[in-house]
Amino acid sequence: MLSNSPHVWYKVAGCLVFFSFCDYADVAAGSSGKSSQSQDNLHVIHNNQLDLREIVFIIQSQSNSFHVRQAERRRADLLKQAHGLAEKPPEVLLLHNLSHNEGDWSILPLLPYLSRSFGKNSSWIVFLEEETNVNMPVLVRVLEKFDRNEEWFLGKPLRDEESTIIHHYAFAENPSVFKYPDFAASWALSIPLVVRLANKVREEPLKSDFTIDLKHEVALYIWDDGKGPHLTAVPELCTEPEDSPRARRCATTLSPEPPLCGEPVNTDDIFVAVKTCRKFHKERVPVIKKTWEKDALFLEYYSDHADPSIPTIDLGVPNTERGHCGKTFAILQRFLSSAVPNTKWLLVVDDDTLISLPRLRVLLSCYDPSEPVCLGERYGYGLSQGGYSYITGGGGMVFSREAVVQLLGSGCKCYSNDAPDDMVLGMCLNALGLPVTHSALFHQARPEDYARDFLAHQVPISFHKHWNIDPVAVFHKWLKDDGSTNASDQLNKRTKTEL
Repeated sequence: MLSNSPHVWYKVAGCLVFFSFCDYADVAAGSSGKSSQSQDNLHVIHNNQLDLREIVFIIQSQSNSFHVRQAERRRADLLKQAHGLAEKPPEVLLLHNLSHNEGDWSILPLLPYLSRSFGKNSSWIVFLEEETNVNMPVLVRVLEKFDRNEEWFLGKPLRDEESTIIHHYAFAENPSVFKYPDFAASWALSIPLVVRLANKVREEPLKSDFTIDLKHEVALYIWDDGKGPHLTAVPELCTEPEDSPRARRCATTLSPEPPLCGEPVNTDDIFVAVKTCRKFHKERVPVIKKTWEKDALFLEYYSDHADPSIPTIDLGVPNTERGHCGKTFAILQRFLSSAVPNTKWLLVVDDDTLISLPRLRVLLSCYDPSEPVCLGERYGYGLSQGGYSYITGGGGMVFSREAVVQLLGSGCKCYSNDAPDDMVLGMCLNALGLPVTHSALFHQARPEDYARDFLAHQVPISFHKHWNIDPVAVFHKWLKDDGSTNASDQLNKRTKTEL
């Protein structure tokens, strides 16, 4: 019930919850929190109580066995919390199980299904990542602030400080004007917005062939050149560590450490292949030697010219200005030959890739090399028209030996030496029914091409490009460790460097 006090007890899914109206000054999009709006805000809160069954949770899961386990744990936690709050639980769905459509991970092709399945009896679709912790009572209180009959797009906003290639230089005049959600904090769509977007997807083909940075592209689609809603910032959707004092106000948080999957894989389990060419031998290769080469036990440089001073190996494939498919497939064949050590993992990088091999070894401890694992930063091509996913090459492509065996055993090959190697590999994997496994810790671009708040809760594995930066300085700031594998220590160290 309401009282004259600035605080109130009221029911959330059958449980009494206490909160302060002072915490909710920004109930509606564009609200300034002025006192003249307070009565309207109280009215919305008082009349907008939610049943948990009105919320559909979608965990943005992947079909790799490690990620399935992570998603199932997240689902179990949500249902356990719901059991303590209500008699009947909400829907908690795993994204990779919703259909056989490869493009579901890009969300937009999934909207017609969501509208058809949940448009009548639900109020909210809440998306979260496998590592997103949820405080269910707080999240329900947050959603109750917003009129479920209106169109809402809620999340933790990210902004670009400068225009960037990964966003196709959108809003070049003032990149910070556009907000898009940090998926790690979770994000939510009201059902009226889902229904309208679903109709739009059905009636109008999606414009872009490429899916590069999903969170930005989803926000652009919803905004629709100003005809749709902007992202509404919700302070309670957080990426704070769950053990942080600041996390007490949060509906969502992150674990302070990455998943503990055992000891890092051994250095002799990884073979590293660096793609280079003669014109970059003196410009790019020295950067690798000054930074991360020493962390590799097995590493070879592949070029169009054999230079014993590096040394480089000429695979007999002429250099091409773009694509490099012929070179990459020659590397795959060499990896399975007796010419190189027999290792569990193959890492293929460009000569302007900056990477932390110790962090990669920690990450790979979570994956089973007996499975066909293809790991990196996932892009998509033509996903709404039956296209395919691929690992973008600049951030590093990681393959288990089994994946390379199946790729080459399928007879898949380049249609030309200068075909885009990462996309050809994506087509091959799609034809074989092998999943591309995404990790947000690999980056196709430079640190300055990403929102600062997005990188703030990461311990990244790679970046790409030397353009307009000091690559050695970037490596030491973002990728060089002090010997600790503790994620919190590395984040604290980087924060001090930035200060």
